Amino acid sequence: MEKVHSGGRPLTRAALAGRRRALEEGRAISRRELAGHARDAAKALRLRPSLRQVLEALVAVWGEQPWSRLLVWPSNERLSEKTGLSERALRYALRDLVGLELITPKDSANGKRFAIRAPDGTVVDAYGFDLTPVVARAGEWAERLRLLKAEVEQRRRSFDILTVCRRAVSEALQGLATHHPEVPISDLILARDSLEQSSPKRSRASDDPSLVVTQWMDLREKAEERFYKAGCAGNSCSHLETNNEPPSESCNKGSSRSAGGGAALRPDLVAAACPVARELGFDIQTEPDLIDAGRSLRGSIGAHPSAWSEACEALGALTAGALVVLVAQLHDDEVTGRRKSEIRNPGGYFRHLVRLSAEGRYSVAAELLAMRRQRMT
Repeated sequence: MEKVHSGGRPLTRAALAGRRRALEEGRAISRRELAGHARDAAKALRLRPSLRQVLEALVAVWGEQPWSRLLVWPSNERLSEKTGLSERALRYALRDLVGLELITPKDSANGKRFAIRAPDGTVVDAYGFDLTPVVARAGEWAERLRLLKAEVEQRRRSFDILTVCRRAVSEALQGLATHHPEVPISDLILARDSLEQSSPKRSRASDDPSLVVTQWMDLREKAEERFYKAGCAGNSCSHLETNNEPPSESCNKGSSRSAGGGAALRPDLVAAACPVARELGFDIQTEPDLIDAGRSLRGSIGAHPSAWSEACEALGALTAGALVVLVAQLHDDEVTGRRKSEIRNPGGYFRHLVRLSAEGRYSVAAELLAMRRQRMT
């Protein structure tokens, strides 16, 4: 059978699907609204630059006609001028936009794009591309962007956990080598070096930290358990640092302090006011849990070890741990947009609060009570 050349493009399922998408009857669309939906679509589908450029160029030439379909009919020459793409690259981009069901071709008999005018010159219809799917799928773009945001947030938290675990392992290994050289750690060092080589980098958008986070958490648990048993074998408080105070005093120093009109500094208060601790893998139920969380998160807020030592000396390990978790929560609230950005340097802010608390000008417990009330309202 002889092949007939109509000048049009081959029929595809995507083109047919695009034709089926329509706007609500009587809905008016502005170019600004169309441009906003096009940007959302580009983000949601992670369009490559050339596709973004072509889609933006098509939106820019739309004349806001009060039609049921959003039709545009620019020539390839005009689109090339607007985007800087070659003829071939432009054709590929248009083909891919059709395949993604962002635009729908409306071809004339000879495949040309042009407007159909009434006798008085008014444009009443056109052959070209239909941008209706961009607006008709607005709900899909919103849902995709919500999922992408959640994915980005989960990736950020996974990297935070990975960083916390990596630093905790290094501190445990350093503590074992310094204070308990008789304890073998070669297996831990070998496991750490292997994980370092396989761990992804935060700067690479394609790297997935969830593949190694569990392994880092297991290694951290092993390293800290070995250090714990080497130091006190469960017979006294579980401090990683050495100190000369009696165990009961060093564990409870600061726990009996009250602030904010008699408000006691309790682990359950910290856990309720600062949910970021649980999100980072710390289940704060007891005072040693709180001290461990503060010690481990100290590095994640950028606080120098000397700041932690100063806090323990001035406020006690319990209050120091609570203050670290508090600053970590404030910083997390700023990063996630729940709080206006005010803390430029979390580590420096932590040291500042330590000194204010030591002078009696800041109450950690009172601040935690206020934060808990805000989360309950």
